[in-house]
Amino acid sequence: MKNRYIDLIQQSYDFPQEGFEVIDDCLHFNGINLMDVIKQYGTPLKITYLPKISSQIQKAKRIFKVAMAKVDYKGSYYYCYCTKSSHFSFVMEEALKNDIHIETSSAFDIPIIRSLYQSQKINKDIYILCNGFKREPYIKAIVDLIKDGFTNVIPIIDNTEELKEYEKALPDRKFKIGIRIASEEEPNAEFYTSRLGVRQRDILEFYKTTIKKNPNVELKLLHFFINTGIRDTAYYWNELQRNISLYADLKKICPELTALDIGGGMPIKTKLDFNFDYQYMADEIVIQIKSACDQRKVPVPHLFTEFGSFTVGESGAILFSVSGVKQQNDKELWYMIDSSFITTLPDTWGIKQKFILLAINHWDREQSRVNLGGMTCDGEDYYIMESVKNRVFMPRFESNDPLYLGFFHTGAYQDTLGGYGGLQHCLLPAPKHVLIDRNEEGELSMRLFAKEQTSKSMMKILGY
Repeated sequence: MKNRYIDLIQQSYDFPQEGFEVIDDCLHFNGINLMDVIKQYGTPLKITYLPKISSQIQKAKRIFKVAMAKVDYKGSYYYCYCTKSSHFSFVMEEALKNDIHIETSSAFDIPIIRSLYQSQKINKDIYILCNGFKREPYIKAIVDLIKDGFTNVIPIIDNTEELKEYEKALPDRKFKIGIRIASEEEPNAEFYTSRLGVRQRDILEFYKTTIKKNPNVELKLLHFFINTGIRDTAYYWNELQRNISLYADLKKICPELTALDIGGGMPIKTKLDFNFDYQYMADEIVIQIKSACDQRKVPVPHLFTEFGSFTVGESGAILFSVSGVKQQNDKELWYMIDSSFITTLPDTWGIKQKFILLAINHWDREQSRVNLGGMTCDGEDYYIMESVKNRVFMPRFESNDPLYLGFFHTGAYQDTLGGYGGLQHCLLPAPKHVLIDRNEEGELSMRLFAKEQTSKSMMKILGY
């Protein structure tokens, strides 16, 4: 049996596949020779491939457009980007090239909205869905946007008391709201009902006794969010049906209600044997909503989706070199990387998230089963999960001949969780970050977005 690394990957997966291929013993990511990037910038290195952000947005728009056309769905589809997945300007600017809308989570999102408007990246008609449990600064920032003429700001009411704050701040002005439905959690969850949102059984009464009585308040949207995202499970379809029924009941007494936000993102590829039928899911969502509305004799809602990880996750990669090898016992061979997983990939440490892991070079070498260790002295700074069948395999390490490896589809949440630009675990620096783009002719361009974090910047934070 062949024992090269390339043979192992090709025997275990359908490989090459979209986004990944090997040419001349080196891995290419979305057509990019990663060894060329490493030769220019070194490791550890974070990269963002900007065109992937646009292609993901267009993919979602396409599948929902097709799904709606199949059943003659009369509503419109609106794609919202969840800023919490990545707040960076280059992500926002790339996403906004695709006629999208924005979902916010905190008061600190609002200055980003204003900056995008000042730079003419958005106009005042863009939908801004304001989610989350809101304290006074967030509410004030939302109110200020409404007063400044942003016509489609929709605060999503998280509890019945929240509405009073907008009524108090906007006594003589019409404004729009949405309501977040507190979804039931999965059967294996530690609690039964989401901490976020208004209890489903309270929403109709809340509308009748409070919202309807104020002519300035226009309830435009119902929002539900499933923590596990959009998945083909009995749990997801049951929650969707419950919330479509609530929409239909509310629509009969609230004619201004026109939209349903099916929160919870589409999954992304975090392993090479990933298989998810996006078109089937969009088809089934649209069919179920239309069927339920037709049965209840109410107009179908416009559909909003809030995709964060789906938008930006597959654009990211983090590249390391193997700094050394340690044989700790008969069975455990450790490859030590030139960074820390806790610093650069906190999801792998905090929630045991898996990412696509592949060698960058030396695919023709014999493969070895290994563990990957980070540079810190923390006992949790390691990665031993999936490369093939929940075990990590890498090409054999040879001294004086660098071996590089990469984690892929890491573009969402890692910088936020890792405290980008702040103090990193064991004071190991955040890696340099390179943005990769293509022009209209398909030619690649690279630019350094951020240098490796310096000891001087960390010393300043610590007060030295």
